[in-house]
Amino acid sequence: MMKRFRCLSKMSGIRLTGILVLLTMFFTVSCSTTGRVQPESVKEADGIPKYIFYFIGDGMGMAHVKIAEAVLEDDQVLLMTTLPVSGMASTHAENRYITGSAAAGTALATGHNTTIGTIAKSGNHSTSLKTIAEMSKDNGMRVGIVSSVSIDHATPACFYAHTDNRSMYSDIAVQMASSGFDYFGGGYARADMENGKPLGKLITIMQDSGYTVIQGWEALGKAIPGQKYWAFEKFDGKGALEYAIDRAPDGLTLADFTRNGIRLLDNEKGFFLMVEGGKIDWASHANDAATVAHEVVDFDLAIAEALEFYHEHPSETLIVVTADHECGGLALGYADKAYESDIGLLLNQKLSAQVFAGKVAQWVERENVSFPMALDSAKVYFGLGNEQLDPALVLTTEEKMALKQAYTASMSGHSGGQTYKGDPLTVSLTKLLNHKAGIGWTTGKHTALPVPVFAIGQGAREFCGIYDNTDIAKRIINVAGLIP
Repeated sequence: MMKRFRCLSKMSGIRLTGILVLLTMFFTVSCSTTGRVQPESVKEADGIPKYIFYFIGDGMGMAHVKIAEAVLEDDQVLLMTTLPVSGMASTHAENRYITGSAAAGTALATGHNTTIGTIAKSGNHSTSLKTIAEMSKDNGMRVGIVSSVSIDHATPACFYAHTDNRSMYSDIAVQMASSGFDYFGGGYARADMENGKPLGKLITIMQDSGYTVIQGWEALGKAIPGQKYWAFEKFDGKGALEYAIDRAPDGLTLADFTRNGIRLLDNEKGFFLMVEGGKIDWASHANDAATVAHEVVDFDLAIAEALEFYHEHPSETLIVVTADHECGGLALGYADKAYESDIGLLLNQKLSAQVFAGKVAQWVERENVSFPMALDSAKVYFGLGNEQLDPALVLTTEEKMALKQAYTASMSGHSGGQTYKGDPLTVSLTKLLNHKAGIGWTTGKHTALPVPVFAIGQGAREFCGIYDNTDIAKRIINVAGLIP
């Protein structure tokens, strides 16, 4: 067993058999595009990859990767950063410099730019664009789609659906049922929810289309290869999995859905598996750095499952890891801290900003929490004010005054809807911990920053260099010999 976070027991159960052996196999061979040192395994053999893994960290820029590495055990690194080939991709949409998940997802799924909000269709909505997943299915491969957010959210939808707008959840969900793909895993579906509760109509549609619908550990473990499944776990009011930082120890993880996807899809004709770490983006929209770090590590553990499979099939497997866009303008540095930082302070946060905001909403409803009690909660859930943990967590008089103002605003009920983005006390506590750690954010939206690309396996050398995000899909299609 290997711990990934310092003093963080929730990350137990990691399956890294073969990964350490894999990393010792690295030998050097130059990358003609970037000069990056690579292992012998990058040398291409005859043939094409039979097994294709496509990992998409939604909203994950290079700073997100580094912030996750900064809170790992001292001798640990993210496995994605050990992949021998790396590149960088631009992320603009057809009609906007700063892209959105639908346009970016379409670029990654089809190799074509499109307009904001469009799902796997041309910018003028006149033509459906064939996706890598659909090409793989036509090529006789089994296909799986996994996401930590709702399975009909923009990124997963771009691989199996074609709609004019990402908000057309009902149309997207129906196309999931008609796709013929072999495995859907992770979140539930927003199309089948009302007031945060599941309706069950989509379950019937999926079953009528030949899918077995399952939920939880036991059912997923009993799933039989060769059958079609939609598998999900406990989900929130938007159909997404819980944040990794909030997840119960026995909760299904993105790695679990990936590992079982491999088991269910594996066959002689090969498979294509797309896995999205969708809540990296959500936590970034909230400028919740600690939750971001947990989500990136959780995403990396899913990549570890693919690497274990790669170790068994090195000449037949291609793994590509990237992001659809950067979110938040995350900076590893903050003006007031100058050149000092201690990103490890983020580990004192014990729950997501979203969950803490829910607690504040209960305080407002019950009217039974004083400011001193709120400060106690800040100490318990964020470490703020606990100088025994670290002197850097001490609250100054000015900081206490600012928190008192935020507390008063929250208790007044004028907090923008008591969401983790709008609750003043939650926002203030999260921002304060970020700043003490030396973390800055420029926005709660996406940015136009390029995103990292990592690759290993058959055809991996094609992903060296700097290129457009549409080129990632084009290169996978070319390497795999798929027919657009």
